[in-house]
Amino acid sequence: MPELVFFSGTMDCGKSTLALQIVHNRSARGLQSLIFTKDDRAGEGKLSSRLGLVTEAVEATPTLDLYSFVVESLSRGGKVDYVIVDEAQFLAPEQIDQLARIVDDLDLDVFAFGITTDFRTKLFPGSQRLIELADRVETLQVEALCWCGARATHNARTVGGVMVVEGEQVVVGDVNRPAEEIGYEVLCRRHYRRRTTSASARAGTLSPDVLPVTPA
Repeated sequence: MPELVFFSGTMDCGKSTLALQIVHNRSARGLQSLIFTKDDRAGEGKLSSRLGLVTEAVEATPTLDLYSFVVESLSRGGKVDYVIVDEAQFLAPEQIDQLARIVDDLDLDVFAFGITTDFRTKLFPGSQRLIELADRVETLQVEALCWCGARATHNARTVGGVMVVEGEQVVVGDVNRPAEEIGYEVLCRRHYRRRTTSASARAGTLSPDVLPVTPA
């Protein structure tokens, strides 16, 4: 039976790489994908991984009806065997409903990839709706690591290397941005709570509005 599957994890855990691997494996069996993405680091209409792999994709703009797009592609004689959606956390909840309709009405597998929570540890609306509707939610097995070596569980936003917890939910950045720019870093819960980024750890400083956490 076709499924809506949500592959989730922190930044830097290989979500886009897995999406591209699925495309590669299924293409080798003659299966044709339709790929959607939103706000990829490589630019509009691209699905890219940090390993340097890039492929063309359809940009899922806020007004794009994903279900209608697939139906139109099929009606024009296009071959669509399954659907890939990267950066699914950025989709609107109604677009997630459209993905479920693709599975149920068109009998196509949909594989969605995205992070679950933002830099404030709040659910993205798209991710929340995926958790509510998906047939399966799979946690990526490649563990991203905090600077301390522990398993990273939180996505932190940094400005000039200093962690921030206020601002717009969506600001496109990357874990490889220069420290003076807006960037992102994955942290374990302990260091997220203490707002200790790799830069502040090296400098031996804490964010100015954070008190040191003392042992109980």
